[in-house]
Amino acid sequence: MSGQSHLGTAAVDADVMQPLSLSVQEPHAQFVRQLPVQDALIDSGPLLALFNRNDKWHAPTRIWLQANPQVRLHSTWPVMTEVCALLARRIHNDAALDFLQWVQRGAVQLDAPADWSLTSVLAICQRFASLPLDLADASIAEAAERLVIRYVVSIDQDFDIYRDAKGHALQNLLR
Repeated sequence: MSGQSHLGTAAVDADVMQPLSLSVQEPHAQFVRQLPVQDALIDSGPLLALFNRNDKWHAPTRIWLQANPQVRLHSTWPVMTEVCALLARRIHNDAALDFLQWVQRGAVQLDAPADWSLTSVLAICQRFASLPLDLADASIAEAAERLVIRYVVSIDQDFDIYRDAKGHALQNLLR
């Protein structure tokens, strides 16, 4: 599989052929004690970029993740589905499998929606009906409100528009 552009290939330092860690790197212990854990929801864009070294957002996303070990990433099943489908289609099934293994190792906390989450997602989609329907984005907006998370990691401008029921926007940590 020459020419692969997923994380498995991108995560090897070509000079020393050693795997690089894309999960939280171990910063100096004193540094970690000074930074409070900050929860943020991550959208599909940075996840796709992270597993595709040809994506223009690959390096900025990777650098941001390595520089922010205090951020605990959360995401939703619609985001996971979108990322897996697009990685498999655009790159290779192995890229999607690498992504799933990365999540399984704890890089992203997968949200379990509440019984009433679909009702809330539908309300969000109706409130922002002027935008193209994006189930993944609506699921992030719903999870943020339900989990009281005020931060998102996204390359999209959609989260500049989405507002919770009180009119508050999510703060995008990547842009």
